[in-house]
Amino acid sequence: NLTLDVGMESIFETTSQMDAHTLTSMAHHPMTTPTMTPSTLATITTTSQAPIPPTTALGTIIQDRPNFGLLFGFDNRLRTLEANISKFMQTNQFAGVVSAILEIVKEQVKVQVSKILPRIEQTVNEQLKAEVLTRSSYSLKTSYAVAADLSEMELKQILIEKIEDNKSIQRLDEQRNLYKALFEAYEFDKIILDTYRETITLKRRHDDDADKDEEPSAGPDRG
Repeated sequence: NLTLDVGMESIFETTSQMDAHTLTSMAHHPMTTPTMTPSTLATITTTSQAPIPPTTALGTIIQDRPNFGLLFGFDNRLRTLEANISKFMQTNQFAGVVSAILEIVKEQVKVQVSKILPRIEQTVNEQLKAEVLTRSSYSLKTSYAVAADLSEMELKQILIEKIEDNKSIQRLDEQRNLYKALFEAYEFDKIILDTYRETITLKRRHDDDADKDEEPSAGPDRG
């Protein structure tokens, strides 16, 4: 190919011209050898023996970087949050423990009450029975005493009537004194029995009034 050959030849010619120009320039500027003086050698030696600066460690770079946690207060916020959470958990645990204790106390109270109530009822019933027996016994004793007094009083009254009917008995002083003592004893017993009768009557009235007060009113509610 004629065109390709012409191009290659022009390239070679251009390269040859550049090489010739370079050689000509180098001929006009000959290379000079530097003079090595003692001071220059000392400087070179000192420069070559200068200490190598320490390489910055990776840890130093990491330490020198800004602390974003401290900068934005993340550490303080985290500590505050942990303290609040701990306090909240302790409060909830305390409340739970108190609630559990209250439930245990309630159950124990129920158990103890269920055990104590029968004993209380038994004690109260025994006391009531003893009181009733005491009153009944006292009433029986009183009734026996009253019956004895009535019998004795009736006997005295019979004797008085016999003495009054028999006029001859009243002639002697001893008989009159006996009659007088018998009559006074009769009157004294009569006063005692009358007083007892009045006391019994008043007591019955008082008991009846108390029973009426304890009865609920049967009237209609006025609401």
